[in-house]
Amino acid sequence: MSQSMTHEPQGSHQTKKATASGWIGSVLEYYDFFIYATAASLIFPQIFFPSTDPKTAIVASLATYGVGYVARPIGAFFLGHWGDTKGRKQVLIICMFLMGFSTMAVGLLPTYDQIGLWAPALLVLLRLIQGFAVAGEISGASSMILEHAPFGRRGYYSSFTLQGVQAGQILAAAVFLPLAYYLPTEDFNTWGWRVPFLLSFVVIIAGFIIRREVEETPAFSEETSHQEIPKAPIVEAFTNSWKDMLRVVCMALMNVIPVVTTIFGAAYAVQASYGIGFSKDVYLWIPVLGNCLAVIVIPYVGNLSDKIGRRPPIIIGALGSGLLSFAYLYAISIHHVPLAICMSLLMWGVVYQGYNATFPSFYPELFPTRSRVSAMAISQNVGTLITALLPALFATVAPPGAVDIPMTIGSITLAVTAIAALAALSARETNRIHMNDLGNPNAAPVEKDEYNRIRLAAIESAKAK
Repeated sequence: MSQSMTHEPQGSHQTKKATASGWIGSVLEYYDFFIYATAASLIFPQIFFPSTDPKTAIVASLATYGVGYVARPIGAFFLGHWGDTKGRKQVLIICMFLMGFSTMAVGLLPTYDQIGLWAPALLVLLRLIQGFAVAGEISGASSMILEHAPFGRRGYYSSFTLQGVQAGQILAAAVFLPLAYYLPTEDFNTWGWRVPFLLSFVVIIAGFIIRREVEETPAFSEETSHQEIPKAPIVEAFTNSWKDMLRVVCMALMNVIPVVTTIFGAAYAVQASYGIGFSKDVYLWIPVLGNCLAVIVIPYVGNLSDKIGRRPPIIIGALGSGLLSFAYLYAISIHHVPLAICMSLLMWGVVYQGYNATFPSFYPELFPTRSRVSAMAISQNVGTLITALLPALFATVAPPGAVDIPMTIGSITLAVTAIAALAALSARETNRIHMNDLGNPNAAPVEKDEYNRIRLAAIESAKAK
């Protein structure tokens, strides 16, 4: 008990409230982010770009999706600094407002036929604002939940950040599905696609009500009371934690899997120039079902990472999902909808979650409280920026009419996931390190038997409340 008192921050731990706030906030914010991703694959090539060259329109539309990631490292510097100097709560509210208003504005944009090149230019500008805003979401929410969670249960509670992200994707597709199914094509292309973007007004109101109720974390509050808030957390992060930041950059390349599943996969399956011919409403069910399964799987993997450590689920998830990308793309190539759905469920809904459910605890645990949000935000968003270039790269190396598209894209995907697995293998294990010792490469982990005792006590305590 004395060791816990020494190595864990004292104060009010609002574990469930912080987890609910992080979960719902992630749902709302990533709803915004992924309705854009869905529209970029399904509708934007036809309405925001010249119709005379459909191949170029597809590449350009997917490139605007990537533009949002270009702004993410910039947002990570600003929002990471804010989260480490002003608090996790404030930065999450800022992220929500920026994302909500920029997404609403996309729903009000005129088309290419109405204003010409101004249409894609304004689309890019709003996507940059979206990318800036989302840069602080996962790092801020993960740090908030992690620092409120009891020792021995950090992996379980932090995993709800990414469960919220998957639920946001479900919500995004759930809004698009009835519109794509019930509206005539002309109506959907004219005004139906705008409805999901305009609904972001609800996101802004609901998100603010939820996030204002959560108190600042005990770890950050303890630093504030001791006047230990760093003036330059970014400098500290690069000076003291650059090796772990590089590891996170490499592990964040795992974003290649959602890129293959929901971005390139959508264009490959739906766009007429590829000749596959999946209907829009049928294809939208593929990521929806995968995400539905992921929502169920994620807490179990998070709990597993508390038992066996963070590295094993990440390594297995990386290599397994990379291999399964071949089968997923092959199923699309042979026009086999049931097989494509099964491969999506296995690759995206189950195996990939070994990584996806674990990184919200593993990444922030690699860094000290003083620079946690900055270090995680910058390194993760640099990694995702690299993967954001992939949709345009995929469309370039495997354009409509290309042969062996599943082999080409699958090989690139597997190579990227192998890099992520090697980065995780080189990192130190963190699940048995106390909160106040996180970020210290020489910190001694709690003995396994003692750790298991503390973890089980935390589980029983949560059940009693």
